[in-house]
This record gives sequence, C-alpha cells and structure tokens, in this order.
Amino acid sequence: MAHVVLSLDQPSNYKDSQSRVDRNKQFDLLQQSTTLYIGNLSFYTTEEQIYELFAKCASPEDGGGIKRIIMGLDRNTRTPCGFCFVEFYTNAEALATMRYISGTKLDERIIRCDLDLGYKEGRQFGRGKSGGQVRDEHRQDYDAGRGGWGAQAQRLEIERRREVEERYADAQDGPGAVAGGGGDWKEMEIPSQEGKLKRGRSPDDDGDNTRLGPRSRMEDMDGERM
Repeated sequence: MAHVVLSLDQPSNYKDSQSRVDRNKQFDLLQQSTTLYIGNLSFYTTEEQIYELFAKCASPEDGGGIKRIIMGLDRNTRTPCGFCFVEFYTNAEALATMRYISGTKLDERIIRCDLDLGYKEGRQFGRGKSGGQVRDEHRQDYDAGRGGWGAQAQRLEIERRREVEERYADAQDGPGAVAGGGGDWKEMEIPSQEGKLKRGRSPDDDGDNTRLGPRSRMEDMDGERM
C-alpha cells in the first residue's frame, strides 16, 4: 500500500509561473527549500494566526523556527488577498509542515502548502488584472472569505448595472416620460372651481323659462297656483 499513497512531504505540481529555472533544476532546489507557499487563505486571516499554526512544526531547540512570514497583498489596495510565504530556518521544518498542516483548516478554509524556491521582492503582490490573485480573477462562485464574487464577475455586474441606469435615465428624458420630482404639477393650469359648480345644460331647459332668471320663474309658479 505504501506505493499507492504519495508521501505528503514531496513537492507538488506547484510552480512559480515567472521562475526561469527549468523543471528538473527546480525539483532539485525544492528538495532543500526552507520556504513554503501557502494558498487558499481567507482574506481575513491574520499574520498572527498563521504564525501560531505554523510554529507547531518549528524546532527552535534544534536551531530552527519561523524566520519570517510574508503576507500576499492585492497590488492595488495593499490588503491581504489569500496567500502568503512562510520561511523556516531548516528544510526539515518545511517538510514537517507539508506533512501535518497542508490540507488542514484555518479560518474554516482548507489551506494548501507547497515547497517554494524562495521568496523574492515583488512576489508578495497578486498577479491578477484586478490586483489580486489570478484564481480570483475568473472565479464564478461566491466566496465570502475571498471577497465575494470573482473579479471578472464583479466587473460584469457593475457594467450591467451601469447599462440599466443609463437606460432608465434615457427613459426619463425621452418622449412620454413620467414627470419626476413631484413639483411639475404646480405649473399646470388648474380649471376654475366656478366652472365645476355650474350645472350642465339639459334638453328640458328649452323654452321661455331658460331666459328667465330664478326670481321670474318663482313669480310664474305663484300665478299658476292662484
């Protein structure tokens, strides 16, 4: 069974895409590496949390320990974007981390640990177009721990909302649009209340009585009773 399960301290398929070292040479260097690349971190995981977890694999009594932690940052906002580098003093500590920490949960996320060729200045920044990691650029799912929707999905949503707002603005300015603001009705001519109180002309009003005022009709009615 031993040949079926790969040893957890062996280098994975992870490779720095900007490294100019060929694959075979890289493999040899990783055998002696003391640096780990940590992926799938929450944007809210702190350096203190990482130190507390990874210190469990340190061996200060043997001259080891954590040398430094470099947090991965969004290139534009300079905020954490889900990865970091952990440097130990010895290769044995890095291998112990691969055995015991990679694949475990930190902040409710399964983190990934890979041996790295070594940190160089500039590698702490995300390489995605939006400033974060490339994996978050095209991600279509919602991940609250990594900023919600992927950067590309967020841009599409912003563009969609902008188009809706523009269409709404055009509809407000176009012919037949409903007046807005609630104050335009004051400028409209209000029909006279006097006209509303007058009774409409009836066909029974034909005749001489239509030319008589109210007083004349009353006198005529008194004459008939007599």
